[in-house]
Amino acid sequence: MSLSVGIVGLPNVGKSTLFNALLGKQQALAANYPFATVEPNVGVVPVPDERLEKLAKVVGTERIVPATVTFNDIAGLVKGAAEGEGLGNKFLANIREVDLVCHVLRAFEDGDVVRAGAVSPEDDYAVVEAELIMKDLETVERQLSVARKQTVEIRGWAEVLFNHLNEGKPARLLKMSDKQREWVREMFLLTMKDEVAVVNIGENQMDKVAEIEAEVEAKLKIPVVALSARVEAEVAELGREEARLYLAELGISQSGLDRLVSLAYGKLNLISFLTAGEKEVRAWTIERGSKAPEAAGVIHSDFEKKFIKAKVCSYDDFIEYQGWKGVAEEGKMRMEGREYEMKEGDVVEFMIGQ
Repeated sequence: MSLSVGIVGLPNVGKSTLFNALLGKQQALAANYPFATVEPNVGVVPVPDERLEKLAKVVGTERIVPATVTFNDIAGLVKGAAEGEGLGNKFLANIREVDLVCHVLRAFEDGDVVRAGAVSPEDDYAVVEAELIMKDLETVERQLSVARKQTVEIRGWAEVLFNHLNEGKPARLLKMSDKQREWVREMFLLTMKDEVAVVNIGENQMDKVAEIEAEVEAKLKIPVVALSARVEAEVAELGREEARLYLAELGISQSGLDRLVSLAYGKLNLISFLTAGEKEVRAWTIERGSKAPEAAGVIHSDFEKKFIKAKVCSYDDFIEYQGWKGVAEEGKMRMEGREYEMKEGDVVEFMIGQ
């Protein structure tokens, strides 16, 4: 399972600079982990996870495979995209294919880079969100003509949804029953997708990151990461130790990109379980609430139906007692069955039948 994030924004907000920084992280990933796919408009980047290196030391392996997030650089949007202006139709079609929308909003000042009609991060967001709502209105309007042939319940709900969107409100803010949510999901509405925002700041604003994030988040009501895309692009070209020292000079303990990737990973209710063997240490992505057989199926599709048991311990115990032998001797290892609900950071070895 891989989370797919679409990077969206108006012209000249720093979207390309941010994506190039992500590509820098992808190239580092590809150099160390051959599975990474490198494409011009796709960046596959690792989810920061300090646990993996510690696990690798315990089991004596050099191969570490992190969980990943896929970022898609979506064609820039202009006002009128819902009516097909610019690359509007392509832009909106591409958004339908991602799991999470990442708005890039401009807060930096640069006289050489012209603003595209907006004057603040909030204005940037409002323009894009309005286009998404307009496209959803068009989708629901088409459904209304179909719904008139359906039950009174469906017709009434379609009208409620249309009126909600027509008030300039995204579909995700409308209270829905499970049945209604399932019906709406079939329409693939753009404003049903979860959102995060990147506020692209200038290097001279690096000491105000927390303040900027709190201010913009309070206005937009979505999670926000403030970063300098230009600085992040520079950091992505450095080695690990050089990057750490450079960030320390700027008074930053973690890069903005790492915080963005972690935020995106957690936003869709995903967790990681860990495997640790002599061949590799690896983080696997599953939805929170997944049972053990489902987790086994992420490793190999046959494992779910052939699942017998799962040998499980916590990450902390695995490190403290130095591997499976130690946790078994200390009584910290458990054998779990088909109904076991996986926990974040479980270290697991699956027992699979023939």
